[in-house]
Amino acid sequence: MTDTAAGSREAAGGTPFFTLVVPCCDVSAFVRECFDSVLAQKFSDWEIVAGVEESKDDTLEIVRGYAAKDPRIRFFTAGRSGSCSASRNTGTSLARGEYIIFLDGDDVIAPDSLARIADGIRKHPGADLYPCAINVADENLHFTGELRDNYPPDAPEAMTGPQATLLAATLSDYPCPMLQMTVFSRRFLVENKLECIYGLRNQDSEFSPRALYLARRVTPLHEPFYIYRIRKGSVQTVSKEPGRFLKDFAVIMRSLFAFHAKVSREDGFDRRITRCWAREWLSMLFGFWFFPTSVKNIPRKKRVEMLQRVFENGYADFNALLRVSSRVKRIAGWFVRLAAKHPHLAFATDFFFRRLYYPLVALRDRRFAHSGIARGGIK
Repeated sequence: MTDTAAGSREAAGGTPFFTLVVPCCDVSAFVRECFDSVLAQKFSDWEIVAGVEESKDDTLEIVRGYAAKDPRIRFFTAGRSGSCSASRNTGTSLARGEYIIFLDGDDVIAPDSLARIADGIRKHPGADLYPCAINVADENLHFTGELRDNYPPDAPEAMTGPQATLLAATLSDYPCPMLQMTVFSRRFLVENKLECIYGLRNQDSEFSPRALYLARRVTPLHEPFYIYRIRKGSVQTVSKEPGRFLKDFAVIMRSLFAFHAKVSREDGFDRRITRCWAREWLSMLFGFWFFPTSVKNIPRKKRVEMLQRVFENGYADFNALLRVSSRVKRIAGWFVRLAAKHPHLAFATDFFFRRLYYPLVALRDRRFAHSGIARGGIK
């Protein structure tokens, strides 16, 4: 389809190829660059659905101005929620495109990248997820040299969700790709009722493992289309409170443990997935609650309170992952339960992780150093 035909299809109220869902809040200094990077694309078969939360600057006026000039740009307004979750969920529900891209209002996309992604999709149609890549930039969009791609160049052109989960896990201890790295089939998101948890500031760690596992087909495109801006004042950097994300990760851990408990009961479940998730998620929990810097910077009372939130529904889901873990991790799990059940004994859990568990991690990591592989926890 030519760009001219694509434009006329959208103007007639048809189905655009891409919907870019763009959360916007207090981004007046950046949102013009964001929208302009889309408008400059030679591939024109797209729409923008922008979610503008209550802002302290003129973000809404800027977005309204763009929408008035181009019918492909729509927006909705909402109260301030503290995260991108609500805008992403509402934007997805309003999307008309065949494929959804999540683009934050302070980031941009690379020139002509939509055309390259569309070509990749047309060459490999039928996937639920098309993982791409991200270039990391500073506040002025100068590249830092960091490129994030969760799959090697020789990855299979088509994988099931479980296969993609296992492959990503061989490359990283925490393969939770940013939502912005992946182009999603809208049908897939709707059919599986995949949404971000409201108010969660670290949606990727909770949403991405579920979406990846549930995909019937995953086709990596390796296209570095997304330019991710690291800046002061963003949701991820604005709070300086120690342990500012601990509440988020309590919700994340509880949700992921329950997700494993659900899918592991299904026929045909690959038990290797349990071992994969146990390694990733238990290391994540241990690190956020009991890594030496966490113990030093976050008051024990707060850590215990947030830990108890993880286990609001009991310990069965947590225990299911512990059962496939190493003896050391099973012992670590016992100490985690001790701190949650008996807060007055949490000092013993802190001692175990500080004096035994993480020294063993450091020793093991030194043994892996020659291979260039960094491990985040004991298998």
